[in-house]
Amino acid sequence: MRTISSAAVTDAVARLCVRANTQLPPDVVAALARSRREEPWPLAQETLGLLWDNLELAGEKELPICQDTGMACVFVELGQEVHIQGDFEQAIHTGVQRGYGEGYLRKSIVADPLRRVNTGDNTPAAITLRLVPGNRCTITVAPKGFGSENMSRLAMLKPADGVEGVRRFVVDTVKQAGSNPCPPVVLGVGIGGSFDKVAAMAKHALLRPIDQPNPDPFYAALEAELLEEINGLGIGPQGFGGRTTCLGLAVETAPTHVAGLPVAVNVSCHVTRRASTEL
Repeated sequence: MRTISSAAVTDAVARLCVRANTQLPPDVVAALARSRREEPWPLAQETLGLLWDNLELAGEKELPICQDTGMACVFVELGQEVHIQGDFEQAIHTGVQRGYGEGYLRKSIVADPLRRVNTGDNTPAAITLRLVPGNRCTITVAPKGFGSENMSRLAMLKPADGVEGVRRFVVDTVKQAGSNPCPPVVLGVGIGGSFDKVAAMAKHALLRPIDQPNPDPFYAALEAELLEEINGLGIGPQGFGGRTTCLGLAVETAPTHVAGLPVAVNVSCHVTRRASTEL
């Protein structure tokens, strides 16, 4: 048994909140750089150049890449041989409070969805906890902006809709979103499970580096086909046209009921943020 203090959890989360908001993951940076080299449409090239300049300045000056510093989505893989000394969830919330305060990050969370009073410190965090073997604790902070989150969709398809139905739904989601999610986008796609699980899978899919295809060749091929079709829509960076509508997408799947085919698409913009640490 290994003990980790709640203070260590708070410190880690605070650091991750700032890092995630000021530095994009290397795979997203590489995809953006590749798009700049390969994009043929001049206006799209110019737009991608502006996004790149913004990214570089954010890194140099340790400023937020985007003014929407997001809801703090915190994913934890907690080893079964780890004992957390103190209140684990409160430690995460306190880390978010501290990180968003010390990093001068925008506070965007309202305490009630209808009465709309801001909590003032970007808490509570949205926590997803998974128990895993071992004595380590891995924490990932993935701030999620709502310009893209609001474009996300879920459908309970019929089994007869099959792979073509899933393909149509994913592509149609991007079509309907248009320029609203600040493309180029990154997509997390969940297929299977239940109504609630498929949405969670779509969000979790955004944690997989976009240069890592699905380990199942069938779904890796589906990811490649979807990416090609979406980039053929012509929406382009910020909706100005071109070949760069989507930087990458990841599909996650789960067993489902014989009568169902749930599918969810979690839309993210090019500022797909995630930062991880292991305690």
